[in-house]
Amino acid sequence: MTAERFATQLNAQIGNELAAHNQYLACAIYYDALTMPQMAAFFYAQALEEREHALMMVQYLLDTDSEVTMPGVEAPTAAFADLVAPVQLALDQEKRVTQQINDLLRTAREEGDYASEQFMQWFIKEQVEEVATMSDLLAVVTRNRDDIADIEEYVARESGGEGADPTAPRIAGA
Repeated sequence: MTAERFATQLNAQIGNELAAHNQYLACAIYYDALTMPQMAAFFYAQALEEREHALMMVQYLLDTDSEVTMPGVEAPTAAFADLVAPVQLALDQEKRVTQQINDLLRTAREEGDYASEQFMQWFIKEQVEEVATMSDLLAVVTRNRDDIADIEEYVARESGGEGADPTAPRIAGA
């Protein structure tokens, strides 16, 4: 059985993941409005990934007969000073999510909830990748802020091709 403290914290994380989804949508729309299709597509894909993370957590709670609550989320930041700002915000967000995921793992461990601890391992690995991706993107966008074509080329070259991760938790509704 899932530890109650972990389930409560995981329900809160569902809200955090949905807030990240909304924030990435706002970033995608910003880049879409600037006619930067590669950056827009990257952030639209990131938004879907965050939604999937939330639904993985929903499925885990359902699988463990735990209550699922749908927390409300605040409106995302939608206005940005320049084309570097959304990427900086995304990196900051990924670092914050990393801490939240680490806190969830810590709670599972403290509660002796080994199944939940194992469930969180995939998210730990995922956050390493997410922070690295956003760090690299921030470096490229900062360096090329005056050359949109170079930014678009980088994103086109580096995005996609990962394919589905067979070790990923199940997604509710999929």
